[in-house]
Order: sequence, then C-alpha cells, then structure tokens
Amino acid sequence: MSRENTSLFQENSSLFQENSSLFQENSSLFREKRRSAWLALGLLLLSVGAMGIGASVGSTGWESVWHMQQDPVAWQIVWDIRLPRTLGAWLAGALLGLAGAVAQGLFRNPLADPYLLGSASGASLGGAVAMVLGGSTAMGMEWMQRLGMTGMAFVGAGIAVLLALMLAQGVQNSLRLLLAGVVVGVVLSAMRDMLELRYPDILQPMKAFGLGSTAFIGWQSCGLMLGALLVCLLAAWGLARVLDGLSLGESTAASLGLPLAPMRAGLIVVMALATGTAVAQAGLIAFVGLAAPHLVRSMVSAGQARSCLLSSLMGGVLLLLADILARWVMAPEELPVGVLTALLGGSYLLWLMHRGHAARQGRGT
Repeated sequence: MSRENTSLFQENSSLFQENSSLFQENSSLFREKRRSAWLALGLLLLSVGAMGIGASVGSTGWESVWHMQQDPVAWQIVWDIRLPRTLGAWLAGALLGLAGAVAQGLFRNPLADPYLLGSASGASLGGAVAMVLGGSTAMGMEWMQRLGMTGMAFVGAGIAVLLALMLAQGVQNSLRLLLAGVVVGVVLSAMRDMLELRYPDILQPMKAFGLGSTAFIGWQSCGLMLGALLVCLLAAWGLARVLDGLSLGESTAASLGLPLAPMRAGLIVVMALATGTAVAQAGLIAFVGLAAPHLVRSMVSAGQARSCLLSSLMGGVLLLLADILARWVMAPEELPVGVLTALLGGSYLLWLMHRGHAARQGRGT
C-alpha cells in the first residue's frame, strides 16, 4: 500500500510539474503577444502623430494647415503636396521594413537587406534606360508615356530578381541565391554606369534617384504602394511558417513537412514586389529595411508573422521621421532622405557591431 501511495504521489508530482511548465510557457507566450500588441499600437500612434507633423513641415509651416479651408492655395499645398508626400514616405518605409524582415528570415542573416537580390541595381538601370529612351526616339517617348520612370524602375527591379533566380538555378540553395544576387547587382550597376558615361545628360536625375526622395510622390503613387503593401503583408503572413521553420535550420524545416521550394519562391516574390514598388516611387533609400527588423527584435521576441507586421510599421515610422528631419534640418533647402537614412543607419549598424564585439569580449573574459 505504501509503495502504491509513493508511486501515485510521484505521478501526481510529475503531472503537476508538466502543468506548471505548460502554464509558464502559455504565460510567456501571452506576455510576448501583449508586448507585440502594445508595440504595434505605439507605432501606429507615432505614425499618426508624425503624419500630422509632416503635413506642417514646409516653407509656410502650420499656416497652410490652419487656413487650408479658407485659402485654396493653402489647401493645394497641404492636400496635393504635403499629405501624399508624408503618406508616401510612410508607405515606402513600410514596404522596405517588410522586405527587410522577409530577407533576414529567408537568408537567416541579420545583416540581409531588401536589395540583396540586385533589385536596387535593376531599378536604377531601368530608370536610366527610361531617361535615355525618353529623349531619343519616338517609340521611346511612347513607352515613357505608358510606363514612366517609376514603371521602368519597377520593371528593372523585377528583371534583376529574375536574373538572380536564373543564375542560382532556383530557390533551393539560399547561399547560391545570395551570391547570384550580388553578381547581378554588380553587373547591372556597371551597365548603368556605362549608360551614364554615354549619355551624360542623365547624370543629374540619376544622382537624385540614387539619393532617394519622396518629393514627387503623389496620390496615385500612394495608391500603388498601399495596394502592394496589403498584398505583401497578407502573403508574408501566410508564408511566415516557412520562415519560422528556416529559423531552426534547413533540415528541421524540411522535416516539418513544409514545401520549402514553392514557399521560398513566394517569399522572394513578396520581397521583390515590396522592394521594387518602394524603390520605383522613392528611389534608393538605404538601411531602413536593415534597421527596422533589428529594432523590432530588440523590443519584442515575436514569431515571423508578427515580426513582419511590426517591421513594416517600424519601417514606415523610420522613413517618415527621416523625411521630416530631411525637410527641416536644412530648411528652406531639403536634404535627400536617402543621405540621411544612410548616415543614421550606418551609425546604427556600427553601434550594433560594437555592441556585439563588446558582448563577445565579455563572454570571453
């Protein structure tokens, strides 16, 4: 009887420990979800506040906002120029933040950015080709009227990604795909440089495109970016399982029964669509896609689905704040927003590297 009681006590104790462990896991998961929800709410509120500030930054300041109901000129300044530019900056940043989260999860590299597959070089080459064709032949003028520079930049980004996929012979090998993207980027950048040397008239507009700017974003561009963002967010949310699996390793992801090849291809399409749309509308903007996922991971520990959503919100906030600062810091002149993001993002990356080095030294001692 005593042995039976002892055995029963041990079983109950083991069951209690299992239940306690399960409770702790559920409690931890609940806390992380709550922190993610609070972070999302904070980023949304910060976005709304920054958009209000963005609508007031300009040569006339708040006066245009206060008098926009009575003054048609003030209405045009705020509604047709400042608001679409402000919203467009947020949307472009959100697209880059989402693409950065997908890239870092797909390649399992915290230093991966949205331009790894050559989309930036392809977009700049497409823009250069558009400028050359637009001023050379009647057919080129016709194509420019149909697509415009932004359309050609988007086509160029898409072609670059396709070339990287062809060179890597598919999406099965992440390292080979990464190297293919680097090679394609170098080759397309060289082709763009050759065009600029052959047609020096395009040097100035290409320089502006390479520095990044939100000054020419209108309501139509905002609509295109909003549509692309919604599609990419839904697709990334649905494909986040493969990112969660890849975070555990290739073999583990395959053992979970995930169809890695088609899901990887879908994630690459998401990354290419988000990056190409943002670059086509706002030019080449550095470090937003790299920094946004890092900042999210430093604040919360979330699954890939929530990480993609939060990185998108963080990217929108980062680029919007950078755009406001770029308009204000040299007023009445404007600093190209890509220059500011490169300066701030590069400083942040150096700080990350220093912190990682210090942490490794601390563990070594």
